[in-house]
Amino acid sequence: MDKNQIAWNEKVSAGIVENLRRRRMEGSYAASAAQARDEILSMIPAGATVYRCASMTTTGIGLWDTLADLPGVKVIDHYRPGLSPQQSMEQRRLGMLADVMIASSNAITLDGRLVNLDAVGNRVAAMTFGPKKVILVVGMNKVAPDLDSAMARVKHYAATVNALRAGYSIPCAETGLCSDCGSPQRICNVWSIIEGQMAISEGRIHVKLVGENLGY
Repeated sequence: MDKNQIAWNEKVSAGIVENLRRRRMEGSYAASAAQARDEILSMIPAGATVYRCASMTTTGIGLWDTLADLPGVKVIDHYRPGLSPQQSMEQRRLGMLADVMIASSNAITLDGRLVNLDAVGNRVAAMTFGPKKVILVVGMNKVAPDLDSAMARVKHYAATVNALRAGYSIPCAETGLCSDCGSPQRICNVWSIIEGQMAISEGRIHVKLVGENLGY
């Protein structure tokens, strides 16, 4: 990444962090994935239960390998190998009571709104209520100018790439674009737009912006 891209990331992230603050959410910026990983690890209390939601971003920065070494930390992971569909769903329910949830956001707007689209709904549900602390790791590639462009990015890019990753035989995996299908494997089922937090929940959500292209 050249110096001009680095400068853009720093300037734009500063504005987003301030807009998150106005919405009673927290935000911070890390120039690299390694820096982001270390700063997130420092935010996890000893002995905490941590809910792991599907995220190529958090996997890509090597967070989960390192998190396992923290003293007494228990990870709730519904993608753990060997779980039956029923057991996986139960892990999703347990995640709602976790001390900390770590995930990403499909998009974030310049004015600090978080835009997400879920298949089952456990990720967006936990973002809005349940875990005591929510940490969202967001690469600067997910920044959108406004709500319309954020939703278009999520529907026609992020969701489609995730469908390809999952190996689903649905129309968007064939064409590369959403066709608003009715497939039973459809992953575009639950929208969430987080505009902010009430005073009682101020600072519950922390967005860690990262000056790299991460995830989808």
